[in-house]
Amino acid sequence: MKLYDWINERIDLDSAVKFATKKQVPVFYGTVWYYLGGVSLFLFIVQVFTGILLILYYQPGATTAFESVKFIVSKVSFGWLIREIHSWSANLFILFIFLHMFTVYFAKAYRKPREITWYSGFILLLLAMFFGFSGYLLPWNELAFFATKVGSDIAGAVPIVGDFLLKLLRSGDEVSGATLTRFYGIHVAVLPLVFTLLLGLHLMFVQLQGMSVPPEQENLPHDKRKYMPFFPNFATRDLLLWLIVLNVIALLAVFFPWELGQKADALASAPAGIKPEWYFMFMFQTLKLIPAHVWFIEGELFGIMMFAIAGLIWFLVPFLDKKANQGKRSLFWKFVGIFAIVFIAGMTIWGYSV
Repeated sequence: MKLYDWINERIDLDSAVKFATKKQVPVFYGTVWYYLGGVSLFLFIVQVFTGILLILYYQPGATTAFESVKFIVSKVSFGWLIREIHSWSANLFILFIFLHMFTVYFAKAYRKPREITWYSGFILLLLAMFFGFSGYLLPWNELAFFATKVGSDIAGAVPIVGDFLLKLLRSGDEVSGATLTRFYGIHVAVLPLVFTLLLGLHLMFVQLQGMSVPPEQENLPHDKRKYMPFFPNFATRDLLLWLIVLNVIALLAVFFPWELGQKADALASAPAGIKPEWYFMFMFQTLKLIPAHVWFIEGELFGIMMFAIAGLIWFLVPFLDKKANQGKRSLFWKFVGIFAIVFIAGMTIWGYSV
């Protein structure tokens, strides 16, 4: 306790402990969904630590990137395991953010006064997807090279700013070693800084506003509501789930390793069946199904515009869903959420099945 007393005299740990023990978590049929946000946070922490270990040996550059990754997985002690954990936790990180977002959506947890929490969470999802996109190229293998080319081509089709975005991403007109260096800088410096700052704000909003409950629970009399202390009850359960997720990642890393494949060659033909990562597949498959022209608009441009409008509507749901602020559920917005899940899952499965 002497160490605790020494620290407490300097930064007032008692106040933090008092806050943690005072905080209450609502207990009802949907309490289990509260853990998704914590799992997302844990997976981000795993990403940071495994990413730091990989940086120690990774060498960005068209002539060194692939060889350095190959060295990590074949020569460095447990390097293969660190890379696999980094890759699997990256995918699960995005998956759990998606699950967390839809849970918040159907619980109407975006209603007043939590609109800013929703906005920050939506931006965090976009940043997480860009994390995946920028990191996908770093091994500099064949699939990553051509998938990045396809993905940046789509960004180049955006009206007005498309050409600027294309050159900004590629650091030129084509995917090259300069693109790899730029993606590396974005992936290990720019995105972690921006994401960490926004994540800190997001967590601060959650702490200050408390955990939301669905409208049905909020309308219950106060004496019929149930709560559990955040610390140690909820925090212990959260930690247990983190350990379970870590074990799942370890099993995936051992039994389902990510293949390194062949080194990228800009002069080679694109291999058949090039596909983006799963979290972009629903957009990729949709763009493939759109005709070459829709009215007077190019099909690809039309699809990008529709996704941009859909994303904006989803972002503005706290403003558009008027009934949620009245503690009521809207049948229309319920079906919008169901359609979004069915569409994303359906197009993803279709994209991988063809």
